[in-house]
Amino acid sequence: MHSGLNVLVTGGAGFIGSNLADELIRQGARVMIIDNFSTGSRHNLDEINGPFDFIEGDINDDAALLKAIDGVEVVFHEAALPSVPRSVENPTETHVACVDGTFNLLVKAKENGVRRFVYAASSSAYGDQPILPKVETMQPDPLSPYAVAKLTGEFYCRAFNNVYGLETFALRYFNVFGPRQNPSSTYSGVISRFIDALMKGTTPVIYGDGEQSRDFTYIANVVDANIRAAQATEGLGRTLNVANGDQITLNRLLDVLKQITDKPEVEAEHLPARTGDVKHSQADNRLAVELLGYQELVGLEEGLRRTIDWWKTSRFARQ
Repeated sequence: MHSGLNVLVTGGAGFIGSNLADELIRQGARVMIIDNFSTGSRHNLDEINGPFDFIEGDINDDAALLKAIDGVEVVFHEAALPSVPRSVENPTETHVACVDGTFNLLVKAKENGVRRFVYAASSSAYGDQPILPKVETMQPDPLSPYAVAKLTGEFYCRAFNNVYGLETFALRYFNVFGPRQNPSSTYSGVISRFIDALMKGTTPVIYGDGEQSRDFTYIANVVDANIRAAQATEGLGRTLNVANGDQITLNRLLDVLKQITDKPEVEAEHLPARTGDVKHSQADNRLAVELLGYQELVGLEEGLRRTIDWWKTSRFARQ
């Protein structure tokens, strides 16, 4: 990332966006953040180390967006309503935030001279296909309104790359976790909720039998993939998996966390499986390795330890 590059991070008060903004600032970029605080938080902005500009606004609000995108060379689009259950409850809200928002951002990027657009796509696009690992050439099979909305954004990115020459990458994230993920949100990732329960001595909840598996990816790996995608010269317009390429069941994950936190006696409460959730997920990330030079910087267990260390000094430990 060359010093002085003007970049925009949408959803920069969120878990992924704020971690990405942090690293961009560290690498010398001039960072503008736009966020409407629908899921992001001011606490995350407070944890960013270094100077950045901030606009409180929605990416569907043209006035706010035009202000945010002025003079920007690279857009990192992290803003979304990131939740399958939420999209099942309120599909309209998810469509407006994810589909309309992404389309509006692409149009404004094209019209305002943005060179590169890196989009946070979702592994939910694969749905519940039994073939593992998931490879980008598979036919998408989204199960939830959220998955459809995120997939639509991918197709728009590809179209804007091919038709207008706006350079795009869509990165399909697989179950990202790490510091700044809000465990008190109903829609939060399972790792943050497990850690919060174990540290507070409450009962961890698993939806279903716990034998569902996920490819958990530590935040530093995802941040690195984004920055690589902003600089890559091959594969423009493509969709790439960003993950560890491993899988672990939720039952096993809880066991690992119980070992790290020294809470061997804890038992999970099992509730009915949730509508729209996929059973197994694992990525083939060879394309990201090939095109971006992507690599796993931090493995699962080390990532879990770092997340627990962050939790201990976070506001959640005091709640």
